[in-house]
Amino acid sequence: MRLLVLGSAAGGGFPQWNCRCPVCALAWEGDPRVRRRTQTSVAVSVDGERWALVNCAPEILHQIQAVPALHPRNGRRHSPVASVLLTNADIDHIAGLLSLRESQPFRLHATAAIHGVLAANSAFDVLAPEHVERRTVGFGDPFEVVAGITAEIFPVPGKIALYLERGEIEASGAVATTVEGEQTVGVELSDGAARVLFIPGCAVMTEALRARLEGADAVLFDGTVWRDDEMVAAGVGTKTGARMGHMAMSGPEGSLAALSQIKVKRKIFVHINNTNPALVEGSPERLAVEAAGWEVAEDGMEITP
Repeated sequence: MRLLVLGSAAGGGFPQWNCRCPVCALAWEGDPRVRRRTQTSVAVSVDGERWALVNCAPEILHQIQAVPALHPRNGRRHSPVASVLLTNADIDHIAGLLSLRESQPFRLHATAAIHGVLAANSAFDVLAPEHVERRTVGFGDPFEVVAGITAEIFPVPGKIALYLERGEIEASGAVATTVEGEQTVGVELSDGAARVLFIPGCAVMTEALRARLEGADAVLFDGTVWRDDEMVAAGVGTKTGARMGHMAMSGPEGSLAALSQIKVKRKIFVHINNTNPALVEGSPERLAVEAAGWEVAEDGMEITP
């Protein structure tokens, strides 16, 4: 299995276009300790000829252009991208689909709930059914996402996309942030020898999730914020990580603690918010991440478990 990290940042990318928080300011000033990142998506293949994308970031065109393996090669029209699998309906995971509208055949895999969100927005009708086959996938039902790679989705505690919250607030008066259902899923990828889990969003660790992670060759896990009140403390937002449906890295309930006893060969943080000081090489937060046996994903990282 060959997995390429096309993008590793959370929504907004890094640096975020309108942000001068302490971490973004380093990027705008060209500090060599930080590297620019696009929004999170990965590509996976066995043969290097046919690839599946897991999530489709708004920067997908730039991401494809930056990776020769994803360039067209045969005839006048061609793409190595054979399929796309979505883990939720967040803008940073679906907006890139609008750039894959040039009459290119591929399969689009998602839960019924996520397909429902796309179907309700006519902008996604540019993915004409004669070219893009929308396949519904369910829990406990492994499928071939691309030749040689089996994918299985599983529920992860989370919430609906931000732009869908109004209806939930109107209906119940609050937003549920730790729901396990079809709106937020993780993906297990296997080539028959190696097992990689991709979980870019997770609100809380559960025993079922711990059991699934155990023994994996690699886990790419939600690394949105270092501390729960990070955006508030930086003066650039009002929501905590928990309110956004993301575990913090640090703290007794954070991902470093939650996964400390789980045996995984490689642990890699993805979906890293622009405010997260672990983006800064050599920072106390980055050193703590590395001391705990974790890596911080970068755009262009290749993983061959």
